[in-house]
Parts: sequence; C-alpha cells; structure tokens
Amino acid sequence: MAGFRVAALQMRSGTDTARNAADFEALVREAAGKGARYVQSPEMTGALQRDRKSLFASLRPQASDIVVGAAEKLARELGIYVHVGSTAIAREDGKVANRAFLFDPAGNLVTTYDKIHMFDVDLDNGESWRESNTYEPGRETVIAELPEARLGLAVCYDLRFPQLFRAQALAGAEVLTAPAAFTRQTGEAHWHVLLRARAIENGAWLVSAAQGGRHEDGRETYGHSMVVDPWGRIVAEADHDEPGVIVADIDVSASAKARAKIPNLRNAREFTVRTAGSVPVEQRKAS
Repeated sequence: MAGFRVAALQMRSGTDTARNAADFEALVREAAGKGARYVQSPEMTGALQRDRKSLFASLRPQASDIVVGAAEKLARELGIYVHVGSTAIAREDGKVANRAFLFDPAGNLVTTYDKIHMFDVDLDNGESWRESNTYEPGRETVIAELPEARLGLAVCYDLRFPQLFRAQALAGAEVLTAPAAFTRQTGEAHWHVLLRARAIENGAWLVSAAQGGRHEDGRETYGHSMVVDPWGRIVAEADHDEPGVIVADIDVSASAKARAKIPNLRNAREFTVRTAGSVPVEQRKAS
C-alpha cells in the first residue's frame, strides 16, 4: 500500500492512570471513526506524575499495565495499529522504563521501544528535570516493518538527537515518530522547527502526538500534535493545547520522491574534525 490514514492523539494526562486510560480509549475510538489505520498517543499516556513516590506506587509491569491492555484490546477490536507513545513500566529488574508499544490490527504486540535520551535539563524559568533519576534509558533504536511503511520509533527528547533519526532513515524508515510531552517553554521555542528539520533531513514523514495544557502535577506542556511530510510541510496540526485528534493521509511514496530530489542520505561522506589555532584553553577563558 502506498498510502494510509494516520492519527495523532493530543492528551492532557493526569495522575490517575485509570482515568487516563479511559480518555485514551475514547480518543482512539474517535480516531478510528475518522478512518485512521494507525493511531499514536503521546509520551506518558498512562500518567504524568512528578512525585516519584506516587509514580512508583502506581507502576505495573507490562503484562498488567492498564494502558497497554487497553491498546491491545482496541487494536484488535477496531482492526488498526495502536501506538502508545510511551508509558511508565515497572521492569523485571526493579527499574522503570519510559516505554512505547505498537500493536497490530490483530492485537499482536509488534514491538516496544524504551526511550534512549533522558531529559536532564535546567530551564530559564526555574524548571528542572532529571529523568535519569527515575527511568532507565534504552539502548537500541527500533524500526517496525509494517505492510504500509517502515516506522521508526522515538520519544520526545530523542527529537533533539538527529543521529537517531538519521540511523532509522538509513535503515529504510519512511515514517518517523516522536510522541512527546514537550514543556511549554521548549515547545514554543523549538517544537515546530525540530519536527520539520527531522522530516526534511531524512526525507521522511514525521508523526508526533503531544501532551498539552496544565496537568495535575503542575507542569505545562505545549500540545500542537503534528504530522509533517517529507518536504517539511505541516499537513496536520492541533493548533492549541487542548485534547483532541488530528488525522492525515500519508503517501509513503512521497518519502522516496523527496529523497530522489535531495539525495543527502546517499551523498553523506565520512570526515574527521581538525581544530586549527594555538590559543590555549586557559587564555580563551581569561579573555
């Protein structure tokens, strides 16, 4: 198949996993009703919870997680691909994963992906995040081979690491994903340009479901769920931070056409880095 309809869910997940799962189910059903063959939810679909004690108390292993179970059921019942952008999962070794799930139309688990890059930052407005204090980072990128397309999996902060998406594109991915919970501050500054840049650089579609609005744990996320085509054009966007659904028809052949026009994947060359000049580091700091 050259084309298929995709949907990105915009959510405002709170601290109650059962309520979030119910909201997720309602939005998936809405997306399927709009003809979506593939439905993606944001990062941390199951809960946005800053309090580590409360988060750990609510964690479940993959086999009994409420959101994962709902996704499996909905995929089978509706006959669609359901991509949980991510949710917090208790690992067997006692650690926590920020894990994505992809189910096929028969309800089979196609793959999982654990977020690689941890959001450890201090922002200008006093916001400070240390994801590595809670989550164990993943160690491998994942491409799902679907009949409709090769789909690259990523999560939120991964978006700032272009080498991950380049590796997926070089391995044949035509559709890239970046479900997210971008902060309002970073979203206003960088969300649109990062999504468009990753699509343009790799001649690939990019689908990003997002969290949006003020959440129960006090954080604010940017929203603006988006689908970008391989030429960098925004073909669908939730131009706000309210919960909802956006859909877009993806023509996978557009990826090959973009790569034929700008063959940068083929034109890339190996190189080394040489530093010129002889000013000592201490002198540069002093000046």
